[in-house]
Order: sequence, then C-alpha cells, then structure tokens
Amino acid sequence: MKKTPILDIALLEHINALPADTREVFLLENESVRLSAVACTTMVNEMRASHNTGLLETYMLGQGYIAGALLSAQVKGNDRIQLSIECGGPVKGMFIESWACGAIRGYLTNNPIPLEKPLTSLDTTYIYGPGFLTITKLLEGSKTPFSGQIMMEYGNLANDLALYYKQSEQTPSLFYLSMKFDTEGRVIGAGGIFIQALPGCKDSVLEILQQKSKELRHLGEALSKGESIKEYILAEFADNDVKHLEHSPIGFSCPCSEKAFSDYIKGLPQKEKEDILLGEFPLVLECFNCGTKYSYSKSDVETLFRE
Repeated sequence: MKKTPILDIALLEHINALPADTREVFLLENESVRLSAVACTTMVNEMRASHNTGLLETYMLGQGYIAGALLSAQVKGNDRIQLSIECGGPVKGMFIESWACGAIRGYLTNNPIPLEKPLTSLDTTYIYGPGFLTITKLLEGSKTPFSGQIMMEYGNLANDLALYYKQSEQTPSLFYLSMKFDTEGRVIGAGGIFIQALPGCKDSVLEILQQKSKELRHLGEALSKGESIKEYILAEFADNDVKHLEHSPIGFSCPCSEKAFSDYIKGLPQKEKEDILLGEFPLVLECFNCGTKYSYSKSDVETLFRE
C-alpha cells in the first residue's frame, strides 16, 4: 500500500496536533455491558486522500471506516471481519474489511456517487435505498467464514448495524458514528461508539444506556478539540460504573503490494496478455480497497510475461 499524502497543510497541522487514532474497550454497569470506542480522525482523512472522495463520499465511506474500526474489536489475533452493503440507491454499496490489530480498508461501489438532484441534508436513506447488510467473520484456523445478513430497514448505517446485532446475534446494541466537518469541508474530528449487552444484562440497564446515548456530547466535535476518546468515555459514562479494559491502535492500512499485482499480471491468460501488449502504456492497476495505483511500463510487463 502507498498512502496518498494529505496536501492540505492546515488540515495536516490540525490532525497532527490531535491524540493518535485509537480503539478503547470498556465495561459498564457492573460489567454487564461492553463498550468499544474509536477516535479515527487521521484514518478518515488518509482514506479521503487515497480514495479522492468528495464531501458526500467522505461522509458515507467515513462512516463505514468508523464502523469497521468498531467491529475490529469483535475479533482477536489474526482474525478479520468484513462489512458489506449491496443496495439499490446511487451509492450501490460499500465494502469494509477490518483486522483485529486495527487495520482498516474499504471502498464505495460508486465513487463519485451519482445524484439526480443536489442533496439538501445528509440523510442517507435515499443514498442507500433498499439493500442488504452483511457481516462476515474470517477466523484463523476456520475453513468456513461465519456470515450473517439483514435487509436494511433504516438506510442509516448506525441503526442498521444495531438491527443486525439484534436480529442475527440476538444482542441488543447501539452504534454512534460521528464526524465533524469544518466550514471548508474538512473532517476535523471522527469517531464512534459501539455499546453491546453481555449475557445477563438487565433490560433496565439497556433503557438507561438508550437514554444516555441521546444525551451524549457530539463526539466528532469533542475529538476535534483535542479530547481523547478515553477521556470522552470516562466523562460521559462516569455514572455507569465504567471500567477501562484494553487499548489498541487503529489505522488505514491495506496488505496490497506491487509484488501481489505483478503476480496477478503474470498469471493472466495468454489472450489477455496479448491484448495488454497491444494496448496503451503505462499500464496502471488500482487497488479497490485502498486506492493505491501500481504503474507498469511496457518493458516491465514484457519482463513479467517472460517470467
């Protein structure tokens, strides 16, 4: 992977002054509730630079990356988890992949998102349209992935993720995905919260946390002002017996490489190789997941074909 540099100096200075992106896990209410929280302003901005997303596309894919960072706390070791959406709205879909170590990558099916008319709000119902949300866990040592799927009911990623966990895993959950844009359209704060009931959690506790979620300070704004995600959670949930459990870094990362793309070129059928040699050069291949472009001259390609 080759990250595209962030060229906006003011934005770069801002995110460099913030605490590092991180994932924090807590227990609440006498250890009956698990809370995962992420601060990921740098990750979202690196994603934006690499995928060259506009304001709407940054909002949509940024939410996906925040969700992916939260979901990464659901797996361990070398396991990974995938979030995919297939839908009938103009975005057509989204794919996000997260590793337990905190590496996140992914893309929108349509970038840019084609719109018939200008948006008047960031209500994503129209952007998604009817669709399906799928979560797949790929566990090390397991031959068969675990996968669950729901029909999206809300056209809102946070609400539909909560619906997924309620329907597919019978686990009452809450998601909060937050981004703060400045007047120039820069993402100056991004983060999220995933609250999940553990076995034995009382309904009264869930009601308390449901109400609490409606009263939280704007997370993206708090992070944009330099507050760490750990400070935010400890302050907002001070009355909920909050206990810090673990800390992990997160970031925009993809395991793609020039070698992997070169091996792909070498393995093409003979007819496709002949067509490539008759085409234009340089040959540029792009990784969908991270936007990295790999360029090959004609001599590079001829060398790979001989190998």
